[in-house]
Amino acid sequence: MSENQKKIWITGASSGIGKAVAKKFASEGWKVAVSARRKELLDELAKDQNITSFPLDVTNRTQISDVFKRILSEFGNLDLCLFSSGTYEPKDEQNIDPDKIKNVMNVNFLGVIDCVKAVEDFFKKKKSGHISIVSSIAGYRGLPNSSGYGPSKAALTNFSESIYFDFKKFGVRVSIVSPGFIKTPLTDKNEFPMPFLKTPEYAAEKIFKGLIKSSSFEIHFPKGLTLTLKFLRILPYKLYLFLVDKFVKR
Repeated sequence: MSENQKKIWITGASSGIGKAVAKKFASEGWKVAVSARRKELLDELAKDQNITSFPLDVTNRTQISDVFKRILSEFGNLDLCLFSSGTYEPKDEQNIDPDKIKNVMNVNFLGVIDCVKAVEDFFKKKKSGHISIVSSIAGYRGLPNSSGYGPSKAALTNFSESIYFDFKKFGVRVSIVSPGFIKTPLTDKNEFPMPFLKTPEYAAEKIFKGLIKSSSFEIHFPKGLTLTLKFLRILPYKLYLFLVDKFVKR
């Protein structure tokens, strides 16, 4: 492993966006640490000489810390972390189920917080580096049948905005990724039309360019969808709720 080779840690890398981003960074010559619960899928990824598997359950705080120490021991350094673990069960979100909502929050929100906490001291002492968090356009405003997923992503975005200021003092960049509809095992569960549906490879290209060739806080795509939702975000409640309700009834 070259000392000059850039290194990244990606969680949620067993499928979907995380997997595609891992393959993209590896193809660009980066050394990639991939984490997720499904070891067998990570091992498939790790057949690439630039990818190394570090299985992890992000709801286990002790395990997160141990895995991060192993990555540093093997890699010697990290330049970038992309925390993209997530779960989503649309049928479960049509009604309020406190236990299932808590599970979504544990994976999508609290798991990410624990990952950020695990790397905090390393990056602040290093006084450089980049932490990026995969949120979603579902976090922009409340949406139908999203009693757990949407709030978890809204919390992630707010959390990222909050820590941006603290990490900036130490020369560490914080950013968020807000994808639209990307064809993954999670979106395959949706039973409604998904406008501007894109492939994981499309998302990986956008994320790579946003992380490496841009200094923007938010990487969002596809613009045809995200800009529309950004406009809806600034509308007063009365108009926003009317428009969404009318769209849902179509």
